[in-house]
Amino acid sequence: MKKQVHSIEVRNAALNRLAERGVTVEDIAEIVYLMQSPYHPGLTMEPCIESVNAVLEKREMQHAILVGIELDTLAEKGLLSEPLQSIIATDEGLFGCDETLALGSVFGYGSIAVTTFGHLDKHKVGVIKRLDTKSSEGRVHTFLDDLIASVAANASSRMAHRMRDEQEAELARSEAEALKLRDAELRVEEKAEGTEQAG
Repeated sequence: MKKQVHSIEVRNAALNRLAERGVTVEDIAEIVYLMQSPYHPGLTMEPCIESVNAVLEKREMQHAILVGIELDTLAEKGLLSEPLQSIIATDEGLFGCDETLALGSVFGYGSIAVTTFGHLDKHKVGVIKRLDTKSSEGRVHTFLDDLIASVAANASSRMAHRMRDEQEAELARSEAEALKLRDAELRVEEKAEGTEQAG
């Protein structure tokens, strides 16, 4: 029986590959902040970072990162066979496997993640733009830019849903407190009326 790869090993490998490619959790969290701050005044970076970390804990996301970065790295070294080598190395416009891999990791976070991914893929925000820009250094980020868009879209969607849950929970607490206060006032009024009647 083949040795099973432990999930911690997979997680650490994915995070290490991102770091090796010059991408930090904070870079991705900045994109999440840009996507969510218009809807949540007072938003800070802390929940954005927490949401990115949560997305990066997902095994499917880790697998996609490992596969995509491996292909980018092999293309950089010229180790792929032709015509795939040229297609990935030049980020050929009609090549859609990079988006397909990244998009496959988005569906678990709902329609907000899907539409946010489409926006980020088109507009190249933050670190995605840096990765997408062709450089003379011979770096290839054909898969990585889309994978970062996927992580950011998932983290953004996760945050949007959680913030709505928190708002609704806060509203329910406020309504419960108001009801409790009203009940207390009614009891005081009833007690006062009873005292008056007894007098």
